[in-house]
Amino acid sequence: MDDQQNPTPSIHDFVTWEPLLRLLRAEHTERLADPGGRVVGRIGQGGWSVPLERRLPPLGRAAQLDDMRDEYDAVERVRGALAKDGIEAVSFAVEIEPAGRTLLHLLKPSPAVESGIGPHPGALVLVEDSLPEPWHRLPDPSPGAVPAPSADPAVLERTLRERLPDAVGATEAEIAATESRLGIALPDELKALYRVTRADWEDWRGDYEAARRHSEAVRCELFGLKDVYVAEAATRHCPWQFAAMEAVDMRPDAVVQGLVGSPGWIVFGDNGGGDRLAVDLTPGPRGHTGQVIILSHEESVGAALVADSLTDLVLDRPGEEPSSQEVQRPPAVAWVNTSSLRSIEEAVHPGLEVLSIGVWDGPPLSLTPLMGLPRLRTLTAYPGTLTDVPQIAELSGLEYLELGPREWRVLLDANAVPRSLSAAAIEVRHDEDPLAVADLANELLALWGRPPIVRTVVEGDLGPEA
Repeated sequence: MDDQQNPTPSIHDFVTWEPLLRLLRAEHTERLADPGGRVVGRIGQGGWSVPLERRLPPLGRAAQLDDMRDEYDAVERVRGALAKDGIEAVSFAVEIEPAGRTLLHLLKPSPAVESGIGPHPGALVLVEDSLPEPWHRLPDPSPGAVPAPSADPAVLERTLRERLPDAVGATEAEIAATESRLGIALPDELKALYRVTRADWEDWRGDYEAARRHSEAVRCELFGLKDVYVAEAATRHCPWQFAAMEAVDMRPDAVVQGLVGSPGWIVFGDNGGGDRLAVDLTPGPRGHTGQVIILSHEESVGAALVADSLTDLVLDRPGEEPSSQEVQRPPAVAWVNTSSLRSIEEAVHPGLEVLSIGVWDGPPLSLTPLMGLPRLRTLTAYPGTLTDVPQIAELSGLEYLELGPREWRVLLDANAVPRSLSAAAIEVRHDEDPLAVADLANELLALWGRPPIVRTVVEGDLGPEA
């Protein structure tokens, strides 16, 4: 039978879910038998989280697909429907009566909601295309910055020609086209590098050993000119829930400015582990124009010095950042919880930007010490840690707020949700009802006229258990 006669069912067809629902009923009979008892999970095109226990493999053997074959086949049926319907992921909550009547609640994502953990939503982006404050920061001018004494395009080019005698270099027209695309002039050392080798995979004719030798000679995995890019802040994506907790460190004695990105960071290669190498045209006060820096794929803010120049990089002369002479400043990001600061007062200073109140074993805390702080933009508070939730309305500069469901309920009922917010999140415990959380999220999204999480119900009948 061809595909037209037997099309893939939709995500809203009960038959799509039936194999998975039978597995969930078999494993969670007692929970589903309780009044209002539900089983929840999430399935996406990139993975899934469903509460099914997997068989342990025999001692001495690694887990294999056959150890979870029933789960895999049932989930793949749903994932096939997601792909057909053009949906990235869906969260679900299912109720199954003993006789088999089934209500399957589906939560389809909103373009205004970032992915969360499990069935719960991530950050709610209340202002379209908004980014946290650190993503708007531009480099401070460094009018006195000059290239390092070691920067020598001629030595760089000669060294590379000796190492790569058969390399195909970029033409002046190709270099000029790259400058036009980027809107920035490439520094002389970078031009010298590409005149020796354009780092085009076609030139190696699929020879991985030749590519490896090339990387050894250049001391990195060099990008072709078409892949060179400027690492402005927007290229360093980070979900709001984490990005809002970051702060830019702009020290007056820095070698590298602690930014998210810069219009002067020209990325030209990779260290082989996912970290980007860039030529820095906007160095810190103690840095050099054209120094080589590395942007870690595990961090969202800042970069580290690799070499004072491209010449130094190729000649294996690593740079060293001088020790900081600056007087220690209180941190812009503070954490109040059982293992960090023990009071909000300890965190408060005029430069405080981010405050996170975490798991707490003392009496609830007052936000009064935060009033009037000029730079406070992020507040997160674990459920039950605040004495007077409506005080939040007096923090007029907040752009990101993360609270538990009860605290959000108080603000909504008091019409006290700060209108300065660009994004928000609901801090949930693992057993929180995802349907109630989605409804709460939709109330917040509605205040800004943002598209809601779409909630639908699929009904069916599994029949009585055998």
